[in-house]
Amino acid sequence: MSLPPHWKEVGGEGRVHRVMESTLTARDRVGVQDFVLLENYTSEAAFIENLRRRFGEKLIYTYIGSVLVSVNPYKDLEIYSKAHMERYRGVSFYEISPHIYAVSDNTYRAMRTERRDQCILISGESGAGKTEASKKILQYYATTCPVTDHMSTIRDRLLQSNPVLEAFGNAKTLRNDNSSRFGKYMDVQFDFRGAPIGGHILNYLLEKSRVVHQNHGERNFHIFYQLLEGGEQDQLSKLGLERNAQKYHYLVKGCCPRVSSINDKSDWKTVRKALTVIGFHEEEVEDLLNIIASVLHLGNTQFGEGEDGETQITTESHLTYLSKLLGVDGPALREALTHKKLTAKGEEMIGPLSFEQAVAARDALAKAVYGRAFTWLVAKINQSLAFKDEVYNSSKGSSSVIGLLDIYGFEVFQHNSFEQFCINYCNEKLQQLFIKLTLKSEQEEYEAEGITWEPVKYFDNKIICDLVEEKHKGFISILDEECLRPGEPSDISFLEKLEDTLGGHAHFVTHKLANGKTRKAVGREEFRLIHYAGEVNYTVNGFLDKNTDLLYRNLKEVICQSDNQILSQCFHREEVTTQKRPETAATQFKNSLAKLIEILMSKEPSYVRCIKPNDAKQSGRFDEALVRHQVKYLGLMENLRVRRAGFAYRRRYEAFLQRYKSLCPGTWPNWQGRLADGVATLVQHLGYKAEEYKLGKTKIFIRFPKTLFTTEDALEARRPALALTLQTSWRGYRERAKYHRIRNAVLVIQSAWRGMKSRRKARRRRHAAEIIRKFIKGFIYRHYERCPENEYFLDHQRFSFLMTLVRNPPKSVLDKSWPVPPPSLTEASEHLCRLCMQNMMRAYCRRIQPEWKKQMEQKVVASQIFQDQKDSYPQSVPKLFVASRLDSEEFNLKVIQTLGNDKVKYGVAVTKYDRRGYKARPRQLLLTSSFAVLVAEAKLKQRIDYTALRSISVSSLTDGFMVLHVPSEDNKQKSDVVLQCDHVIEVVTKLATMADKKNKVNISQDSIKFAVARGKEAVIDFTSGPELKVAKGKKGHLLVTAPQLNPR
Repeated sequence: MSLPPHWKEVGGEGRVHRVMESTLTARDRVGVQDFVLLENYTSEAAFIENLRRRFGEKLIYTYIGSVLVSVNPYKDLEIYSKAHMERYRGVSFYEISPHIYAVSDNTYRAMRTERRDQCILISGESGAGKTEASKKILQYYATTCPVTDHMSTIRDRLLQSNPVLEAFGNAKTLRNDNSSRFGKYMDVQFDFRGAPIGGHILNYLLEKSRVVHQNHGERNFHIFYQLLEGGEQDQLSKLGLERNAQKYHYLVKGCCPRVSSINDKSDWKTVRKALTVIGFHEEEVEDLLNIIASVLHLGNTQFGEGEDGETQITTESHLTYLSKLLGVDGPALREALTHKKLTAKGEEMIGPLSFEQAVAARDALAKAVYGRAFTWLVAKINQSLAFKDEVYNSSKGSSSVIGLLDIYGFEVFQHNSFEQFCINYCNEKLQQLFIKLTLKSEQEEYEAEGITWEPVKYFDNKIICDLVEEKHKGFISILDEECLRPGEPSDISFLEKLEDTLGGHAHFVTHKLANGKTRKAVGREEFRLIHYAGEVNYTVNGFLDKNTDLLYRNLKEVICQSDNQILSQCFHREEVTTQKRPETAATQFKNSLAKLIEILMSKEPSYVRCIKPNDAKQSGRFDEALVRHQVKYLGLMENLRVRRAGFAYRRRYEAFLQRYKSLCPGTWPNWQGRLADGVATLVQHLGYKAEEYKLGKTKIFIRFPKTLFTTEDALEARRPALALTLQTSWRGYRERAKYHRIRNAVLVIQSAWRGMKSRRKARRRRHAAEIIRKFIKGFIYRHYERCPENEYFLDHQRFSFLMTLVRNPPKSVLDKSWPVPPPSLTEASEHLCRLCMQNMMRAYCRRIQPEWKKQMEQKVVASQIFQDQKDSYPQSVPKLFVASRLDSEEFNLKVIQTLGNDKVKYGVAVTKYDRRGYKARPRQLLLTSSFAVLVAEAKLKQRIDYTALRSISVSSLTDGFMVLHVPSEDNKQKSDVVLQCDHVIEVVTKLATMADKKNKVNISQDSIKFAVARGKEAVIDFTSGPELKVAKGKKGHLLVTAPQLNPR
């Protein structure tokens, strides 16, 4: 693979590094690969322009300090191979170009060296590439980390958990064909050697509402379509399903059952294989698929009104399958779907549900069953990933952990509801954590280097987090209070309570509280939160229902009795008996988010911010407005501002001095003192001002990118002179060293050569004398039996013969040359000659093509018939026989139709001579597989069946005459046929082969007798002459004169 011009190869192992500073000279074309080096770092336009330049050059990764910004290329780039993984393995973070592998390796090495848990936080909009980024990180660890046979199982399970979670937790949305509809935090556990030994997954806020409703152009979770497309027919029949997504109510609301970019059938095979690798038993898979099928049947369960106006189920077949798949009693399930149980003053009452309530209860059951099954699935995967070898763990020391957080980014849609509120609240908390940890990291580095820390002003979004989560007065508390209060709370009453409680907050606005200009942008049933990333309008409709997410008690009672092992683990009987209200969805999310923040605070974080360049998922297209929107919502400008509040660039002394030492005479070519003194000498010579840099304990800090760019440009200008100096010095050194090496070598070679030449000459003379004596003695005794005196001579004879044979073997089967063997090898020579000819014949036969083989077979037949019999045969040998002498255009269509299924194998133009008067008439002779016909224009003049053909006669001269003899007693045949043709040998050969009359070809010397009518004969007399003549003789004979080329 060729390398770009700004790559270079370094290191003894040939690793390819792309040093960060080496690309600064190309910054006008490809941009800077660290946003910290942007001169105008406060300009959003400059930030986006740098992103655009790099995206145009297929450089999708850029740093903001230690934060990686990734732009989705929407196509496969060849930067994720195993070779690329090796290039980033063990390399310092800033020594190499930005990449997801650099973040992965830096995190892994920090875990190994510092023995501190790490985490990588991946965030971004749907379709920005978060899931792919987490996959690349896992693949990097699976490939580069040490692993044993025992641990390879854990590695495979870690990788195979992705397709399973994607099938059950991902769906096609308007923005992304594989959008994660849940948040995922995965811990990967490593042992003391750095090998993966276990893992654990936490899931957050599965979008259960998608089970029962999808927006136009979106789909339900992948697993439903995969089961219908990829499941075996017997399996679908057992589940009561049909292979048609259009027939299921829960799958057609988005009007998008099929997607060209998704292969549900192939994905189903992947998921089934992954479930086996992870360790699911067949019974568990069957129970899981029963639940998936039950959700589809629930969606098709319809309600109607009975005679008394009560709600009842109208689709009995689906109810039957439901009770079977869920493992519950059918009548009890019917009762629970159409009635609800109420408790008043300690007494239980059962009342009917209205049509709308029954539909809502059905949907609530579908969401609850699927949501809890998903939670069980994650727990089951965690069991398979758990590290169980306690003895090994305790004996080798505690393990370390790398966490991967793949969670939804800030979302702003045209209509934002409860899910977007939770997602944006999560991003507020993560942004708060991000800024705190970034500032903390900066401050710790400054303090470690002895640089004075200057407080950084930044927007602290704690005020927004408090607005949402503060006890008693926060948004979530008000929401829970409204959900739990007696009476009939509604979304509007909740909005009014928000206005009463939060009305004076600077980050909360409603239509009622807004001023005239803002009021137009906020609907009457909306409220606006001013997040760190911007303003978002939320529709209050559905907040209470989604927050309570309650399932009627009698439905819970029925499901708790389920025989399905998964449902029996998901629905506990205590839920039915306890009087305690379950936590609301918002409170559960707030508590789980608090635990997540606690987990992240205990680890050393790294960040990956994902951006999608366009909404159309097209490669190479960069939508500046969309990117600006994401840059704002991801808080990248705020992050850059915090990072640049101090010094833009920092490097260790050795790296800085090694790169720029050539710019100062005092440090070039080598600095012998302390590194800090060398750097101080260098920057003083470069004219750095005091406010432009600071010297720490091990690093130099440069405040402005312009200072670094000026230094880099000076180095670029200095390079030609450096190259010339190095070339001059090297050439001089090389030539002097070469001269001394050559001079010493010449002396040594001369001395050694003279001695060796003399010794070799003496040895050759002694050896030659011995050989000559042996040869002469052997020649004298050559006729004796083998003995010591002649064995050398005989062996030489044998060797000479065999070498002559090796150097000059026969070149073809026609080459009969063979060297004369010595007497002792006569028998062996004959055997070798025979073997050689056999091998050449086999090789020749193997090379013959089918067409040539057929030609050869026909030539062999011609040879058997005509060789030494007919004068024109030698001239026909080099001429190839053809498939037909008539083109397809020359065949009359009417004749072809008359022949019907009998295909013409061969056709040739002939001259037919009449029986009386021998008048010449032009005809076509057509040969089929079973008969021959003579054709005149569009008429079949005569048909000769091969079975009726007695023989064929030709002369021995060069004429083209032939006579086809047929039985005279056959009424169908007129008489023998006299034909003349320019290709008589070819025609007779093909006719004799097709009619199987090879032994019935007669070659006459002087005359041929033929029948002209029943009982009457005529004669053709052949004579030699200067040219071919045909005439009628005096006796009524046909006289044919032809030149005789080979008189016998």
